[in-house]
Amino acid sequence: MKSLEKLWENCLEIIHDNVSEDVFTTWFKPVIALNYENKELVLQVPSMFFYEYIEEKFADLLRATLDRVFGRDTNLMYRVLVDKSNSATTDVPTSAPMPKNDRRREIPEFRSPFANVVRHDIDSQLNSNYTFDNFVEGKSNKLARNAALSITANPGKTIFNPLFVYGNSGVGKTHLAHAIGLETKRLHPESRVLYVSANLFMIQYTDAVRQNTTNDFLNFYQSLDMLIIDDIHEFMQKQGTQNTFFHIFNQLHQLGSQIVLTCDRAPGSLQGMEERLLTRFRWGLTTEIGRPDSTLCKAILQSKIYRDGYKINEEVIDFIAENVNETIRDLEGVLISLLAHSTINDEEITIPLVEKVIGITAKRKQITVDVICGVICDFYGITREQLDSATRKREIAQPRQIAMYLSRKHIPKKSYDSIGASIGNRNHATVMHAENLIRDLRKIDKQLDAEIATLEKKIKN
Repeated sequence: MKSLEKLWENCLEIIHDNVSEDVFTTWFKPVIALNYENKELVLQVPSMFFYEYIEEKFADLLRATLDRVFGRDTNLMYRVLVDKSNSATTDVPTSAPMPKNDRRREIPEFRSPFANVVRHDIDSQLNSNYTFDNFVEGKSNKLARNAALSITANPGKTIFNPLFVYGNSGVGKTHLAHAIGLETKRLHPESRVLYVSANLFMIQYTDAVRQNTTNDFLNFYQSLDMLIIDDIHEFMQKQGTQNTFFHIFNQLHQLGSQIVLTCDRAPGSLQGMEERLLTRFRWGLTTEIGRPDSTLCKAILQSKIYRDGYKINEEVIDFIAENVNETIRDLEGVLISLLAHSTINDEEITIPLVEKVIGITAKRKQITVDVICGVICDFYGITREQLDSATRKREIAQPRQIAMYLSRKHIPKKSYDSIGASIGNRNHATVMHAENLIRDLRKIDKQLDAEIATLEKKIKN
């Protein structure tokens, strides 16, 4: 029999052919085959994070590879290094199912979910990783999240039916959709809940038409207690699908079943969607999940870092949140890459490492008094000459005071005299007065506080 080392090398060759070079180097090269006895293979991985990621992303590939090299009755066990200081480990089994002992292995045939379904037996197609517990709330998603929670308590019986959630790709719409389904199943185990992508729905519909089983298709979908359709915008220009979904929507709504839809745009921007459907989309609540702000990005990072048991410097977290904030998906990708680099190379996660992973040198913007004054002039629609002038009109005086306040806050090494000289040649007492005045006003004037927060973002970006 071949040695364990040789057998594992054969496995790595197969895996290498099926993944990118970066993926192979990051996730499979560090894995070590420790033991193979009584048809049980033990693989050592560097951390629990490694184990979870391989199981989530590559379990099927690894299972198929082991079947081919070691045999189809091979059990897989991971030995996870949980403490580097004393080399403590723990054994964790794979979650990938063992293959059935059929005489030959065949590619599983796609089965329509509405074929021969028993009333209480339905696979909801929900991802157990997408829960409300790890859906971090922020200003951009607060309304959507709260409405979603209300739905799960009493599905189909609230004013949020349908719930139409829209926003750019990667802001958390799919996560929220799964969380709704999972929480509904937890609170109402008997409910027939189904999550389906718009693309899969169209495939099922096409198959039903081809096989002359459209009635079965309709009966299945109209029997649901909750229907969640992701990326409904893919129905645009698909007249047959829209017509069928129209009848399903009507029946479900009349029966008091909950409908949840996600989309990459607001209903009014769905060109090629029938007006009768657009009208129904607006029957309940339409809410947007916006781009995450730096506060939400920071909270998401802290949540994921805590969950995975890592420690990252607060300054590094702030840096990531400020520089990677287009989508949550981008944020997660950068964090995964950082944790992989840290684990493999046994190095601390620092700002230079973040810059390397991002792929650019994230240069910090140099903030000067002139930069601050320029942003303030643009924001309030005044000229620099007006800002520096001696006028005491409120529409000029207050922006001038804000400029002094922000200069002190963001350029702390610059003296009062220096700031005053740069803004209309004022003295240090004027700058001190402006700093104290604006600081106090921010505590009682919410509108002014919001304006200054916006100005600070513009100054940093």
